Amino acid sequence: MSGPFPVKELEYMDKEAELRQWIELADNDLSIADFSAKNMWPVPFEIICFHCQQAVEKYLKWFLVLHDMPPPKSHDLEELEKLCETIVPAFSEIYEKCTVLSGFAVQSRYPYEIRVEKQDMDKALSYAKYIREFIRNQYPLKIDDKFKDLE
Repeated sequence: MSGPFPVKELEYMDKEAELRQWIELADNDLSIADFSAKNMWPVPFEIICFHCQQAVEKYLKWFLVLHDMPPPKSHDLEELEKLCETIVPAFSEIYEKCTVLSGFAVQSRYPYEIRVEKQDMDKALSYAKYIREFIRNQYPLKIDDKFKDLE
């Protein structure tokens, strides 16, 4: 079954290119969340929280790929964090933040699942930026600074 978008053949991607893509996609999610929070009215709290969760998911998967561990096809940030923690135990520091953000993977995209308020959005943005910096501080030369305005 084909959809409206052409499907590219799977190509071999070298590790460096794959790592760049994970970071670029993660930074794009965080950038759109930050932009939306500052520039949209009404502010789409649910969508912003979803993009924060997506950004952290991709940052964690980037870390796994960096360490030659294929990332699971999972949106569960707690699961991803635990895998990262097996590589670097200091990741336990971000577990609680991952737990909060994990709830925004699916529930925030459908009506009546959860109610998202401004304080939830603020927390999601803060946690996603914290996790990005946590990982950046572990590997400062590996993450591009093109989104410095997210600080």
